[in-house]
Amino acid sequence: MIQEFRDFIAKGNVMDMAVGIIVGAAFTAIVTSLVGDIINPLIALFTGGIDFSGWFYALDGGEYASLDAAKEAGAPVFAIGSFIMAIINFVIIAFVVFMLVKTVNRIKAAAEKPDDVAPEVPTGPSELDILIEIRDSLKK
Repeated sequence: MIQEFRDFIAKGNVMDMAVGIIVGAAFTAIVTSLVGDIINPLIALFTGGIDFSGWFYALDGGEYASLDAAKEAGAPVFAIGSFIMAIINFVIIAFVVFMLVKTVNRIKAAAEKPDDVAPEVPTGPSELDILIEIRDSLKK
């Protein structure tokens, strides 16, 4: 069993997956900052100062100054703003992954095409042409 585990870990796919997870975690931090520090303020600018991160609804009916205050009080809350930010994060990540896959596919397609396509060289008559010529000469 230990040998099987070593073989599994030694496979390249496992290491590729580990690198992907680590890079993905770092990428998530970048996207979270992009959404929280750049996109949300732009949305707030265009919507007249609306800040999604502060949107919440306390299910116990209490009035709380902020989402953090409601959470500290132990109130059950619908964090609507956090959900909207998660949707924005998802859309941004999905778009970036789409662009990444599109670029990789374009690079793969370019690598698969031969750069120097040799011009077609006439090779002479085909086998069928020769057989037709022989048939015609035998008819004569």
